[in-house]
Amino acid sequence: MEVPLTKPQKNKINPKLFLQIAFPLILLIIIPFQLSKIITFKNSPKQNIIISPTSSSNSHIIINNAQQVYNAPPKHGPLPRTKNPKCDIFSGEWVPNPDAPYYTNTSCWAIHEHQNCMKYGRPDSEFMKWKWKPNECELPLFNPSQFLEIVRGKSLAFVGDSVSRNQMQSLICLLSRVEYPIDVSYTKNEHFKRWYYQSYNFTLASFWTPFLVKAQESDPNGPTGTGIFGVHLDEADESWTTQIDEFNFIVLSAGHWFSRSMMYYEKGELIGCRYCQIPNIKEYTITYGIQTAFHTAYRAILGRKNFKGVVYLRTYAPSHFEGGEWNKGGNCLRQKPYKSNEIGLEGLDLDLYMAQLVEFNEAKKLGLKSGLKLRLIDMTRPMLMRPDGHPTRYGHWAHENVTLYNDCVHWCLPGPIDTWNDFLLEMLRNEGVISKEEKIVLHAKQRKLKSNILF
Repeated sequence: MEVPLTKPQKNKINPKLFLQIAFPLILLIIIPFQLSKIITFKNSPKQNIIISPTSSSNSHIIINNAQQVYNAPPKHGPLPRTKNPKCDIFSGEWVPNPDAPYYTNTSCWAIHEHQNCMKYGRPDSEFMKWKWKPNECELPLFNPSQFLEIVRGKSLAFVGDSVSRNQMQSLICLLSRVEYPIDVSYTKNEHFKRWYYQSYNFTLASFWTPFLVKAQESDPNGPTGTGIFGVHLDEADESWTTQIDEFNFIVLSAGHWFSRSMMYYEKGELIGCRYCQIPNIKEYTITYGIQTAFHTAYRAILGRKNFKGVVYLRTYAPSHFEGGEWNKGGNCLRQKPYKSNEIGLEGLDLDLYMAQLVEFNEAKKLGLKSGLKLRLIDMTRPMLMRPDGHPTRYGHWAHENVTLYNDCVHWCLPGPIDTWNDFLLEMLRNEGVISKEEKIVLHAKQRKLKSNILF
C-alpha cells in the first residue's frame, strides 16, 4: 500500500491563543514602567503625599487630594565634589536659582510654626530662589539620596540653640523627597528630639543648649525685662555632653543667647556679669562669655574617651535687625541678598565670630594630637549677606502677642538656611580626603620628632 503524497500545509496562528500569550506580556512591561512614575513618601506621620512627575520641568505634588506645582529637585544620582579641592567654598556670592525651592511649607510637616513664613502670609518668594556660588568652584546642590547613603548606619546630632534646630528641620524637609523619619525621642521635651530613618538605619537628633554650658534663668525680668541668666562658664551642659558618645557626627553652634543679660560663674563663684547693671559687680564683655563657653565645650568633647566622631563647628549666623533692637521695634525688610562688597563683618558680629574661631583653632590642634576630628562650617559671612531670609513678622498671625514679634534671627523654611545643608553634605563627601591629609601631616610631624630625638 502506498502512502498518498499530499502537499504540506502551513501552520495557522490561532488569534485567541496569540492574545492569551501577548496580553500578559504587555502588562508585565507597562505596569512596572507606570509604577516607576509615582514616588510616594515614606513614613509621613501627618499627610498623604504623592509626587507625580510630568513632562515639564515641574512636578505635581498631591497633598490630601489637593494638587499644587513645585520645582523638580536635582536628580538623585552621584554628584561630584567641588572641582578644586583647595577652593574656599565659604567665599563667594549668592546667585539666582530659579529652580528652588525643593520642598514647600505644605509638603514638609517638620517646619516650626515660627519659621513657616508662607503660611503666615509672606508676600514675596524671591528669598527662596538663591544658591551659594563659591568664587573658584561649584558647590553642588543638596542631594538627599546621596546624603542618606553617606550616613547609612550612622548618627548625627545638632547641638545648640533654636537656630540649630532650624537647620535640623531644614534637613528633614530636604530629605523628605526620599524618606520621612520616625520619632524615637526618649522624652516628650521638644528641646531634645531623635528621629530615625528606617531604610538607612540613620539617627538624627537635636540637643537644645543655648550656652553650651550649665545655665539657668535666675530672674525672669532682669535689667531689660527679658530675663537674666546664671551661666557657669567652666561647667559643660551635661544634657548633651553625656549623650554624644553614640554619635558619628556633631554639628555644634551657639551665639545669639550670649547677647542677653548674664551672671558669670566660675568654680561655683560669681565672677562678674554681662549687662546686669548691678552695682559692685565686674562687667565682662560678651566675647569673654562666648569664648570661655566654647573653651569648656571643646574640653568636654576632648575628654570623652568613647567619642570617636567628627565635630563640625557651624559658626555664628548674624541677625539683621534694622531701626532698633529685637525688643525695641527692630525689623528686617530687605528682599534680596547683599553682594560681598556691599557689607562687611564688623562690630559685635565680628567679635562673636572671632571668639569662636580662636577656640576652634586651639581645640583643633589638640584634636590632631588625640585623634579628634574638628571641621569648620563657616557660615558667618554667607549669612551676613542674607538679610532677606528671616521670618520678620511672618512667623505668626498679626494679632498674636509673641516675644519675638519681628524675627530677624531665625530663617524661613524653605529659605537660605537650606544652603547650610549643601555645605554639610559637601563636608561629609570630603571627609575621607580631609582625614587622609591630616594623617599624612601628623605622621610627618611624628617622623620629624623622632629624627630630632635620634640626632
